[in-house]
Amino acid sequence: MNFNNFSFRVRYNETDQMGVVYHANYAQYLEIGRVEWLRSFGVTYKSMEDNGIILPVIHLQIEYKKSALYDDLITVETYLKKIPLVKIEFDYKIYNENRELLAEANTVLAFMDKKNNRPIKCPKYILDKLS
Repeated sequence: MNFNNFSFRVRYNETDQMGVVYHANYAQYLEIGRVEWLRSFGVTYKSMEDNGIILPVIHLQIEYKKSALYDDLITVETYLKKIPLVKIEFDYKIYNENRELLAEANTVLAFMDKKNNRPIKCPKYILDKLS
């Protein structure tokens, strides 16, 4: 389905004393993938929040394959699993610059009304951009 990739370098503060990326930082890498995926369709988290929509993560799964290291150029590939309704689901693959698979992941987020914290349907303007 819809796909985007984004590359960046691992920063020193994301690693342990051995230069290996700390496991919790992968969740941030997935967020970067989602944000850039949305941006590629002309939608930003800021614009959604300004319009009263928030997207909390309700499911996160990561399978680690190989360690990312300090100064590695990594690429987060972000795939939309299906057209969103109230939830939006992404699959991810994270690679190093040698195209070695570092991690596979999945997240599910819910569209929520910022004022009352209630689930809502995916906004039409986002659905229109996906088709």
